[in-house]
Amino acid sequence: MLRRIELEVLATVERGDTISELATKLDHSESYLSRAVGDLVEKGLVYTERDGRRKRIVSSDARAVEVYQGLVRQHSHIDFPELLTGKTLEVLYYLDQPRTVSELADRSDNYRNTVNRVLKRLRDRGLVGTDNARYDFNADFDRLHEFARELAHYLHRKRLESVAPKGTILWEDHDEFLAQTETEIDAKGFHETGLARFAAFDLQFLLTRHRYYLYSEELDAVSPAGLCCHTLLIDNDSRHRSYCLLLLSHVDVDEDDLRERAAKYDLEDEIDALLRYLETHGEVDDDRLPEWSEFQKLAADYEIEQ
Repeated sequence: MLRRIELEVLATVERGDTISELATKLDHSESYLSRAVGDLVEKGLVYTERDGRRKRIVSSDARAVEVYQGLVRQHSHIDFPELLTGKTLEVLYYLDQPRTVSELADRSDNYRNTVNRVLKRLRDRGLVGTDNARYDFNADFDRLHEFARELAHYLHRKRLESVAPKGTILWEDHDEFLAQTETEIDAKGFHETGLARFAAFDLQFLLTRHRYYLYSEELDAVSPAGLCCHTLLIDNDSRHRSYCLLLLSHVDVDEDDLRERAAKYDLEDEIDALLRYLETHGEVDDDRLPEWSEFQKLAADYEIEQ
């Protein structure tokens, strides 16, 4: 997310600093600092003001910058730029409550060894501690989690606004987000999902004026399992649940994959109800699911065999 030099600039810059003044403070070349400042400007975390022939650097009013600079001022003895490199911010993002190494590894999609190395560095500096194998912050260092969250959200917003100024983020984690827009997005990393995506699996539904996209650098396209979860995130009403039931009846979806994705999106109970509904032919006590006879009729309308 941020390189060490970018974290150094954010930790050190005072309103009105020039590149030359920053280079002196940080003991880096002006060309190196200029590139780092340029990257931060592109991310929207700082901006520059022209003062004659010089450019002065000003921190943006992003909440992430405010939280980070507050930590740096309060704990000046801690080298945060060195500490927060690599996978550290990613692990901190998911430390919203006491968690084990395994839980953090699963949520951040990292190896346990990687998470262990990050936590050891934080523990050695007294920022986190353990209780019954669960890691949690000491004192007020939970603001590190706030910084990681605010930074990821801010960068997601900037990315979305660059292609859809009126877009809305419906769900997000450290690396991905689900967005609602009023316009089509044709940009790298954005994958269409929602009702429009059902057409790829031979299911045509009446579309609204909204479009939905998952931003992910890891995916080539949204899978049926992902689409089912996204549909429930968009709207968890009876109609959208019925659409998911049609998809699960029509396409061979790996149940383990579906449950794994449901855990990622905090939809375990909802997905479990859908699977049990299909397995028991409607023997599920849930007002948001149709009577089995109603679903059979709906499936027949879409030529889906039960």
